[in-house]
Amino acid sequence: MDYLPIFADIRNKPVLIVGGGDVAARKIDLLRRAGARVQIAARTLCEELTALESSGEISWIAQEYQNALLDGVYLVIAATDDGELNARVYHDATERQMLANVVDDQPKCSFIFPSIVDRSPLVVAISSSGTAPVLARLLREKLEALLPANLGQMAELAGQWRTKVKQRLGKMSQRRRYWEAAFNGLFASQVASGNIEGAKRTLDQQLDDPDAGEGEIILVGAGPGDPGLLTLRGLQVMQQADVVLYDHLVSDEILDLVRRDADRICVGKRANAHSIPQEETNRMLVSLAKQGKRVVRLKGGDPFIFGRGGEELQAAVEAGIPFQVVPGVTAAAGATAYAGIPLTHRDYAQSATFITGHCRADGEGLDWASLAVSRQTLAIYMGTMKAGEISSQLIAHGRDAQTPVAVIGRGTRQDQQVLTGTLEELEALAQRAPTPALLVVGEVVHLHQQLAWFQHSAQQAGRESAVVNLA
Repeated sequence: MDYLPIFADIRNKPVLIVGGGDVAARKIDLLRRAGARVQIAARTLCEELTALESSGEISWIAQEYQNALLDGVYLVIAATDDGELNARVYHDATERQMLANVVDDQPKCSFIFPSIVDRSPLVVAISSSGTAPVLARLLREKLEALLPANLGQMAELAGQWRTKVKQRLGKMSQRRRYWEAAFNGLFASQVASGNIEGAKRTLDQQLDDPDAGEGEIILVGAGPGDPGLLTLRGLQVMQQADVVLYDHLVSDEILDLVRRDADRICVGKRANAHSIPQEETNRMLVSLAKQGKRVVRLKGGDPFIFGRGGEELQAAVEAGIPFQVVPGVTAAAGATAYAGIPLTHRDYAQSATFITGHCRADGEGLDWASLAVSRQTLAIYMGTMKAGEISSQLIAHGRDAQTPVAVIGRGTRQDQQVLTGTLEELEALAQRAPTPALLVVGEVVHLHQQLAWFQHSAQQAGRESAVVNLA
């Protein structure tokens, strides 16, 4: 270990910066966030530092560096483009056994600035000991994506309860189990959802009965298939799940991101195939949560758009189970974007309507007259089996039979196919498309050939095959 990693308390302590440019300003920003009293020795100040000096937030104490400026200073940073001056600052500080940092000159650093993930009061520091700062920065960016923004608030609440927990739980092993349960359970979820009062009650309840863990249900939208479209919050929740109930629409690549030791239960539904009734899925969700488990219900697309997510959460409400929702990219947005088909465009469509081709048998039918209006885009979920009926109804109610259509099969995935044609050809196109597939009806489909960008060669093959005589 080339450097000892420590966290220094520099609140209200004087720190000298030699230099007044943009590099100095970046270091000063960190120092001010840590509460230091910043003093500057520089001939001129950049615009940012001039504003800070004018408002009294930093002190410009000298235009020329003299070693006497080091008197009473906690540490010093040299950030000038004068190598000789930087070396003199480092030499003077070393003689006084004072910590010094010369920016971008690792041999002249008795301390270095790490890359920082700031979730105050929780702070993560990454360092390559000055050998590869860009690598350290890239690692910081990965950690920024993985660590929830609410960790700092969680740490603050834990600090408020720390004395109380220590008084009630005498053994260190008991306290460790208590905090592990809190940080991996309902308390953490409540903080993430902004329910701070509920989080405080949970800490007290767990303190009264440490062995009584309360489960929860988290509804997560997995997006249309490409794991890159999974939300950051969705990934974080999946990594914390005890059990995951998932649909067939969730891609294998996304399932691979679930925590390795989590139980996985497929409750998906497929057309013309045996499937688990919705009522049984609701019962399983409630039963598993009542066992104190964090249950993730993973659904393709967005759980509130033709995903029955609302029905499942109604079951949670009736059972008194805490829940939260993590939205996802719905197929109409994701698949059309990957196919280069804007849902709206000033020249082609001023509105977009999402409908399902699979309605309840005892429910009301679709309002075909309003759906057949031109210059709007129809995105039709689960419509391949009824594509013939959809086509005939739209034409019968006034939509031009030559209206452009697209059938996007396995949208956003590596084997995505886009078949294009006209409304009167919709049934034939749907029969040839791989599933799951989204039907798109509207003039915006004209833009597919111009704007297609994802798997262009595969899409081109799809367009060529769609041009074949379908009569």
